[in-house]
Amino acid sequence: MGNPYTITFGKEPLQNIPRFTESNEILDAFLNTPPNQQSFIITGVRGSGKTVLMTEIRKQLNQREDWKSVELSTSQDLLLTLAQTLYNDNHLYKILKQGGGFSLMGFGVQLNGTIEIQNPTLAIKTALEKLSKKGYKLLICIDEVVSNRTMQEFASIYQILLREDYPIYLIMTGLYDNINDLRNEENLTFLYRTPEIRLRSLNLSTIAANYQKNLGVTAEDAKTMANLTKGYSFAFQVLGYFSYRNNGDYEAAMTDYRQYLEDYVYDKIWSELSAEDKKLLYAIAKSQTGKAKEIKDTLNWSNDKYAPYRDRLIKKMIIDGSEYGHLKLVLPLMEDYIMMKYE
Repeated sequence: MGNPYTITFGKEPLQNIPRFTESNEILDAFLNTPPNQQSFIITGVRGSGKTVLMTEIRKQLNQREDWKSVELSTSQDLLLTLAQTLYNDNHLYKILKQGGGFSLMGFGVQLNGTIEIQNPTLAIKTALEKLSKKGYKLLICIDEVVSNRTMQEFASIYQILLREDYPIYLIMTGLYDNINDLRNEENLTFLYRTPEIRLRSLNLSTIAANYQKNLGVTAEDAKTMANLTKGYSFAFQVLGYFSYRNNGDYEAAMTDYRQYLEDYVYDKIWSELSAEDKKLLYAIAKSQTGKAKEIKDTLNWSNDKYAPYRDRLIKKMIIDGSEYGHLKLVLPLMEDYIMMKYE
C-alpha cells in the first residue's frame, strides 16, 4: 500500500477527517423545501480543508438525481465559462434538449460543433429555466475566490438570479481577506447575508484513531501525534505522511514535518501580515500565560491600538480568543516559527 496521506494542496486526500457539523449545515439548508439558504462561504486559514469540504458536499449532491454541479475558477470569465459548461457538458446538454422547445437565446452561430455564446447571462437564464422545468437544481462551486472583475460580475448576476428564484446554489471558499474585499464591493449586499462556515480544528480523538489505524502506532503515540497537529487539517496530512515514510516513527518525522509547514504555509502567512500584526503575534508567542494584559504590557499598547489587530488576526483564524482575556496561536509549532522569524 502507498502512503495514505497527501502533502499536495488542492488534492483530495485518501485519509479525510469528516466535518459532519459543517457539511450537514450546508446540506440541510440546500435540501430543505423551500431551501433555507442558497449560498455559503467556507473560510479558514490555508490548509484548513476548505476545498475538501466543498468537494465532499458536491459529491453528495451529485449522487442525487435532481442535482447537477459545475466548478468554476476566478482565473476565467466566470459567466462565460458557466454558460459554456452548461451547453458543452454532454449530460447537461441532453437535459436541456429534452422535451423540445429548446431555445438558443443568447447564442451566436455554431462553429465546428461548439456554440458561440454572445450573451452569457441570457444563455444562463435560458438554461436555468429549462433545468427548473425538469426539476433540477444547479450547484456552482468556486474555490479560493478573489475580488477581481470576473468575480464581481458573477456575484452581481448571481444575486439577480437568486431574486428571480432560479434553482441555483453557490458554495465559495476563500481566505478572510479575499472574502472581505469582495464583500466590500458596491451592490453585492447578498454576500453580507450569506452564511460563513469557519473551519476550526479537527477532532483530535478522530485524528488519533486514524493514526493508530493507518500507522500502527500505540494509542499513546497516536494521541501525542494528534496533539502535535492541534487539529489543523494540513498538519494532520503532513505529520501522517512523514511518519509513514519513517515506519510510524513520528519523532523521526518531526524535522520534515516542521520544515514542510514552515515552507508551504507559515512563510506565506507571515509575508501577508503587517508589521503590527507580527509584533502582536510575537508578543503572544513569547507570553507565558496568554493573558491579554500581559501581551499589551509587553507591547506597551493601549486597548484601542490592541483591539483591531487582535480582532483581525482572530478573523484570519491565526489566533484564538475564545477564552475571555486570553489569546493563543491556532497553528502547530507556530510559536517557534514566530520567535525565530521575529528575533
